[in-house]
Amino acid sequence: MKYTQLGRTGLKVSRLVLGTMNFGPQTDEADSHAIMDAALDAGVNFFDTANVYGWGENKGRTEEILGSWLAQGGGRRDRTVLATKVYGNMGTDGAAWPNHDKLSAVNIRRAVDASLKRLQTDHIDLYQFHHVDRATPWEEIWQAVDVLVQQGKILYAGSSNHAGWHLAQANETAARRGSLGLVSEQCLYNLAERRAEMEVIPAAQGYGLGVIPWSPLHGGLLGGVLKKEATEGRRASGRAADALKDTKTREQIQAYENLLDKHGLEPGEAALAWLLTRPGVTGPIVGPRTAEQLASAVRAVDLELSDEVLDGLDAIFPGPGPSPEAFAW
Repeated sequence: MKYTQLGRTGLKVSRLVLGTMNFGPQTDEADSHAIMDAALDAGVNFFDTANVYGWGENKGRTEEILGSWLAQGGGRRDRTVLATKVYGNMGTDGAAWPNHDKLSAVNIRRAVDASLKRLQTDHIDLYQFHHVDRATPWEEIWQAVDVLVQQGKILYAGSSNHAGWHLAQANETAARRGSLGLVSEQCLYNLAERRAEMEVIPAAQGYGLGVIPWSPLHGGLLGGVLKKEATEGRRASGRAADALKDTKTREQIQAYENLLDKHGLEPGEAALAWLLTRPGVTGPIVGPRTAEQLASAVRAVDLELSDEVLDGLDAIFPGPGPSPEAFAW
């Protein structure tokens, strides 16, 4: 496994991030534990979750599965950089109470304590804002974060799904307070969805934030979906199925799979390897449902893409280019 520092911090994290969103809804506790053990054995030390994972009546379940794994000991907590998120409503009685979500100081304090209890640990390494809260000023958010850092409950703060100007606003406010500010941004970024290159990633680089792409295979679209359909009869679902309804997208994905087949590359591994070549990227989040999927993702870290492959990928999936040139002269 290869490692890098998370943004401008001294924290060293693996270039692959283990996403846990499937733990509970699709992968049972025993298999989830086995995947986490395999990830740690492979050198993956960066685990990402969120308080709402588990979803619906089971929200919080994923954190509980991580907590029961950490509680087994054996150096698991010491070797793991643990990241979770706050924003979604965590009310448990079916009512969406007004102060049980988003980023008020009240909810941040409540949510941290609840996550720590489910995770069975005394601190969270990276506490991330799962979405933008347009109603809460950054002064209030940073006041709450500073208290939690002083209490030792969290070490760093990060964001997810924030625009470039949100990152600037957040860290300028933090700087005025003498706070560290955001150290990472989780954003939707992959070969098929490169809009983050316009402003989010440049802003992250400018402020020293590590970029953590989510959905690196774009819902399976970049994982060899057409070949699986042709050879195994496995039809795409969700986001990938919707995308393939568009003739132009289907032709694009076919060209992508043909290029990689020509070079003897597995599409999912190549898509991850491409992200690891991108400026500012710390590591993509992978959400394996099985040990085999994890092993494939780990292989991507050592995969070197030739200039011919990289040029071919750019030709098939051209990025928007930097702003403002992407939309102006």
